[in-house]
Amino acid sequence: MTDAPTPPPVPTASAPQPPAPDGAWLRAETDRLLDFAVAAAHPVGGYGWLGEDGVLQADQPVQTWVTCRMTHVFALGHLLGRPGDGERADAGIAALRGLLHDDVHGGWFSALDPSGDPDAEGSDTSKGAYPTAFVVLAGASATLAGRPGARELLDDALDVLDRWFWSEEQGMVADLWDRTFTDLEPYRGVNANMHTVEALLTAADATGDARWRSRAQRILERVVDGYARESGWRLPEHYDADWQPLPDYNTDERAHPFRPYGVTTGHLLEWSRLALHLRAALGDGAPPWLLEGARGLFDTAVREGWDADGREGFVYTTDFDGTPVVRNRLHWVVTEGLGAASALYQVTGEQAYADRYAQWWAHAERFFIDRERGSWHHELDETNTPVTTGTWAGKPDVYHAAQATLVPTLPLAPMLAAALAQRAAR
Repeated sequence: MTDAPTPPPVPTASAPQPPAPDGAWLRAETDRLLDFAVAAAHPVGGYGWLGEDGVLQADQPVQTWVTCRMTHVFALGHLLGRPGDGERADAGIAALRGLLHDDVHGGWFSALDPSGDPDAEGSDTSKGAYPTAFVVLAGASATLAGRPGARELLDDALDVLDRWFWSEEQGMVADLWDRTFTDLEPYRGVNANMHTVEALLTAADATGDARWRSRAQRILERVVDGYARESGWRLPEHYDADWQPLPDYNTDERAHPFRPYGVTTGHLLEWSRLALHLRAALGDGAPPWLLEGARGLFDTAVREGWDADGREGFVYTTDFDGTPVVRNRLHWVVTEGLGAASALYQVTGEQAYADRYAQWWAHAERFFIDRERGSWHHELDETNTPVTTGTWAGKPDVYHAAQATLVPTLPLAPMLAAALAQRAAR
């Protein structure tokens, strides 16, 4: 493994931005976020939804994706040497092997009623590629962290992903089954595929099996070198069962948290970073389109998403002509901007990426980071004022922000958990 990079440097004197945070600042922010996440432990098992004040919303369903993300970040915390985080990852593994797992039909319930009863009215027993990808990620990171039961969870999750979601013909994953894996929704989306890429790259590190990295490459090639390039780096999100774009999908629900209408700014940035992770993993054999695509997606996100309505910040979505659609600012978008900017700087050494990195940390500190109640505000309106009635309510997710503090200090390959494990072993 190459030496871990330092974060991007202080901007040039002409750039009106404060210095970028150093490694010590980033580690302190990692700790602050993971300390906040501790309160998410749910009495029935797994991890629940935290409110703006960091208090567990015990009346909310236990979401599989939230439990997975918390398990993943606590596995990273354990690899960082944080006391107690290993046991917190273990609690997530136990819920994913028990409470949230469907022992009858296989796979994982999307969400359970706070009582933990899958037959209760508040439960969602559908089986989705999106939560399944996060089970793979949680299992892989916990495996790399050496947690008991993690490898068994990972093997189960990879089997479910392979059996029910992966299409060898299409080189992509499908989206949503019913509880019994009988009825498959005709919708296809790149969001679930994006998180599958992250999960498969981490699984390749955890298992040593290169086929998972090859599948991640197939997804990236179809999405980045195919759909995104063909659309001028404005990536369509929604497709039919034959992977034909559905440009009008959710036009009546434009701020949907997982399937919004139009082009999702943050996903352009996230795909950009993932392309660079794969490029680093492939080394000299990496195809040129990975860097070209990373640049193209990043440039489009900045040009059409940042300050797009005359106010500071990233808009959530744009139309296919670059016009802003949902103008609220979501925290995860700027975190993905930070990750992509630091990755592009690491690859190219170009100062423009370091300048953006510093600019966006300053923006995050000014508007998103909540020094009073913890974590980050999840959503701001177009005036950069925190809101709780938009796309998101509360603070259920430290995954994006925590990763934004780690990506700048680690190599792009292997993925975060493996890089931390290698560093801890030195």
